[in-house]
Amino acid sequence: MNIIKQEDFIASIADALQYISYYHPADYIHALGEAYLHEKSPAAKDAIAQILTNSRMCAEGKRPLCQDTGIVIAFVKVGMNVHFEGDLTLEQMVNEGVRRAYLHPENKLRASIVTDPAGKRTNTKDNTPAVVHVSLVSGDKVEVSIGAKGGGSENKAKLAMLNPNDSIVDWIVETVPTMGAGWCPPGMLGIGIGGSAEKAMLLAKESLMAPIDMHALKARGAQNKLEELRLEIFEKVNNLGIGAQGLGGLATVLDVKILDYPTHAASLPVAMIPNCAATRHVHFELDGSGAAVLEAPNLNDWPDVNWAPSEQAKRVDLDVVSKEEIQTWQPGQTLLLSGKLLTGRDAAHKRMSIMLQKGEKLPIDFTNRFIYYVGPVDAVGDEAVGPAGPTTATRMDDYTDAMLKTGLLGMIGKAERGEATIASIAKYQSVYLTAVGGAAYLVSKAIKKAEVIAFADLGMEAVYEFTVQDMPVMVAVDSRGVSIHTTGPAEWKQKIAQLQFIDIRSVP
Repeated sequence: MNIIKQEDFIASIADALQYISYYHPADYIHALGEAYLHEKSPAAKDAIAQILTNSRMCAEGKRPLCQDTGIVIAFVKVGMNVHFEGDLTLEQMVNEGVRRAYLHPENKLRASIVTDPAGKRTNTKDNTPAVVHVSLVSGDKVEVSIGAKGGGSENKAKLAMLNPNDSIVDWIVETVPTMGAGWCPPGMLGIGIGGSAEKAMLLAKESLMAPIDMHALKARGAQNKLEELRLEIFEKVNNLGIGAQGLGGLATVLDVKILDYPTHAASLPVAMIPNCAATRHVHFELDGSGAAVLEAPNLNDWPDVNWAPSEQAKRVDLDVVSKEEIQTWQPGQTLLLSGKLLTGRDAAHKRMSIMLQKGEKLPIDFTNRFIYYVGPVDAVGDEAVGPAGPTTATRMDDYTDAMLKTGLLGMIGKAERGEATIASIAKYQSVYLTAVGGAAYLVSKAIKKAEVIAFADLGMEAVYEFTVQDMPVMVAVDSRGVSIHTTGPAEWKQKIAQLQFIDIRSVP
């Protein structure tokens, strides 16, 4: 029997969460590097370059890959011949590890977890509790697979109770486009098949903890039905042309993972959960000899990609930009923003919406201003702010028309906007710009000053005023209502089909 000391377990959890906050898994970096080499879409290639550059910066600086440092998911397999030495339950030990990791003074991670989810939604301030799945297995070790799942990708989880003869592939290919780009592709799709509804979801989530091996699978060929499904789904989803950040391109997914379980003869539960560009997970074992030791990756494993702004990028002074100027901007155009930029996301927008409905004056004048949908990580050292990438803009759609009435010129976020919001953007001749999800540390380097100016009680959801210099963004919806998240994928879906037709015709 192996004895696992309570402190060893807690320290291992804390170290693992710090580790995955700034180190991408090597398999993801290799797969993304290959995608970068083969990508033909300029917009998608630029986005992947930002993600790769951000990844190396985070590995070197030990700062979070994404400002959304996630909800902690832990799969803990406890050997039947293991004894824990301590007075905490296993879940309490996991949560103590989470608390230590997220409050680490040298790399404080963003606390995103709220209690009373259907009510006051009060932030717990230390990112606890984690979601812990425990199983008893044979043996004398404890195996832990732990990840930090961002809200943008988690919100896109899907479940279908199909009929036994329905096509799993058809459902997935039809469903992926409905997920939009808020899950920050390119990433992975985790698929769970069988069991019951909740079992399928659990299988899908657990499958995302596995390493990327699609390149090896394609090279050797499928050896069973699930591998055949993986290859078919991988090809057909990438043929959709959604591409990096939903801008249109060749690489939408880097891998497809599937776990299955026996199910009722009348049922075919199928779950799908995407993993985003900030793929964060690690596996370790404890055998009683001490805390887990996680080896730092070799920085030489990162591809030699160093993103820099395009020479064609247009520089914009936010302090003097006018409605007339923004009407000249074109979808897909790259901008470098400098000047004063406001921030605000879900909680701030809800509060402002209530104030506007009551006829109350807002604490900020939004006339001719831009707002950035972001909840940054706290600064450390001499940083103006911690990693500060965009959050999913779609969640602010319900508030957009009211905000544009205040004189707001434009918004910055990630992913697409809904049809009604695009109509409002065109009506007010405003614009929506997008920053790259998964490049939070890179983006934060453009922020030279950050000051909370309203709703300080909302923590990371407070309204800040950033002073930015050459912050990279792209015009996603122009003042006429043309959206690159619609035109880009449509263009690349057609191009991919044409390329495949040419390939078929070239076969002797």
